[in-house]
Amino acid sequence: MKYKSVFLSLFIICFFTAMTAGAQDLEVRITQGTFKPRPIAISDFHPTEIRHRDLAQDIPDIIRNNLENSGLFRPINKNAFVQTSGSIFKEGVRFPEWRTTGAETMVSGNILTDDQGNTRVEFRLWDVLSEKQLIGMSYTTTPENWRRVAHIISDEIYKRLTGEDGYFDTRIVYIAESGAANKRIKRLAIMDQDGANHKYLTDGSYLVLTPRFSPTTQQITYMSYQGGVPRVYLYNLNTGEHHVLGNFKGMTFAPRFSPDGKKIVFSMSRNGNTDIYVMDIVSRRVTRMTSSPAIETAPSYSPDGRRIVFESDRSGSQQLYIMNVDGSGMNRLTFGKGRYGNPVWSPRGDLIAFTRMYKGKFYIGVIRPDGRSERLITNAYHVEGPTWSPNGRLLAYFKETPSGDRRTARIYTIDITGYNERWLRTPRDGSDPAWSPSNH
Repeated sequence: MKYKSVFLSLFIICFFTAMTAGAQDLEVRITQGTFKPRPIAISDFHPTEIRHRDLAQDIPDIIRNNLENSGLFRPINKNAFVQTSGSIFKEGVRFPEWRTTGAETMVSGNILTDDQGNTRVEFRLWDVLSEKQLIGMSYTTTPENWRRVAHIISDEIYKRLTGEDGYFDTRIVYIAESGAANKRIKRLAIMDQDGANHKYLTDGSYLVLTPRFSPTTQQITYMSYQGGVPRVYLYNLNTGEHHVLGNFKGMTFAPRFSPDGKKIVFSMSRNGNTDIYVMDIVSRRVTRMTSSPAIETAPSYSPDGRRIVFESDRSGSQQLYIMNVDGSGMNRLTFGKGRYGNPVWSPRGDLIAFTRMYKGKFYIGVIRPDGRSERLITNAYHVEGPTWSPNGRLLAYFKETPSGDRRTARIYTIDITGYNERWLRTPRDGSDPAWSPSNH
């Protein structure tokens, strides 16, 4: 089966026979924001040729980094390992000895060249306690695509041990910022979810804001002041081409794709009034969704495409509302003190993330679509722009900190329980992150 993406063409060659242990024994469960990471040993892979020696270390290093950063796993220090990769390759896994390291599961692998001269990466996931193989898979690709292979393997391990889809083979688009606070340069940038393969998409000669991924992962919509007028644009990641979504009379902003990628919902300001509109990308037909003297913006589709959550001050304060995609069934979602904004629906459909501003502080929180169980999971001087990982397990967002005539903006990720907040390092300051769907 051939898989095409911006990064590579990858061929999944074969599956090894997997002897499955009881899934219940291996599920990761998190409650109340605390969790003891599961110990896992990730061996260097065995290179069958000298030219694969670096890959045999680099791929496991990425897997270790991915699993550790998830907060759900604790990779065992390599100094405690009881076998080399060569020993595992020749003798097999000596399970009783691996149990002495404290590992509950372990990963081993090999790198070789197949009959067609392609690089093949094999890996196996083992249950050390029951001495059984859980996964065995092989990927054939070109050597320069080793990082993506490592992310795909990480996803397979994560899914087998947690029961949830992984999120490592994904990208994040964001706004790269530099310069003084009153003269900020903002460029569109993209990177892997771990910060690698960083690339600038615009040159900084004009202001860009609020980028969002299409469900197809090959298009981005964003707001730009190119030409001095704020408009919504589409950017094609395959071709590098970008064009304005439509030449409207009013200012357009806060765009997001529909779940099927065929429509874009956005806000437009006309005659001093801001409402929500939907455009069909192919026909360019525009439908007005709200009609109110209030300011209504930041719309986000539910994953089934049937409802839209947005922010509005129609009640006298900035709150969140939900409506059907035809504009009917309008209901107020939040009733808390302060102001609510930036709502975004989880890919699972069970939660809506938001920004809350109260008594001079900013919070990132989540709430159920029926208005129950609101939880605030992080706060800062200024924290904003939540975006979901494709499995609905993590949120990314940015925090700003003032510093004289300058300010810093950094992107963070956190588990939805409020556990394991991590700084995602970028070459320059970063804001407005948007997580891509899974690449596979």
